[in-house]
Amino acid sequence: QVQLVESGGGLVQTGGSLRLSCVASGFTLDYLVIGWFRQAPGKEREGVSCIRCGDGTTYYPDSVKGRFTISRDNANDTVYLQMNSLKPEDTAVYYCAAKAVTDSDPDDWIWGACGKDHYHMDYWGKGTLVTVSS
Repeated sequence: QVQLVESGGGLVQTGGSLRLSCVASGFTLDYLVIGWFRQAPGKEREGVSCIRCGDGTTYYPDSVKGRFTISRDNANDTVYLQMNSLKPEDTAVYYCAAKAVTDSDPDDWIWGACGKDHYHMDYWGKGTLVTVSS
């Protein structure tokens, strides 16, 4: 199975930047969709970005477009989430998740796991806390 380990969380001021890392083991990134999700107290878990690691196709919800960027380094089995222009409302535990995919999987199934269907993600990390101070 895939194992995911997040790092890079911490305390940052409003307007600052932070880069999260997710290291995957047990499966080549070429056959994974990896997403970043966050969950703040009292709120539902929400996806903030996804990447199809094989070809680099990305997904972002409106809440983070223009501020967050997901990227991957397949050679090092690592996916990054670059977060810029951080706001207090970005404060949350950020989780890395992965879904094993094939070339024949429908796109709506693949990308649905990055949003409301996040429960379809196959593997989850333990999370890293991001705190944005005002």
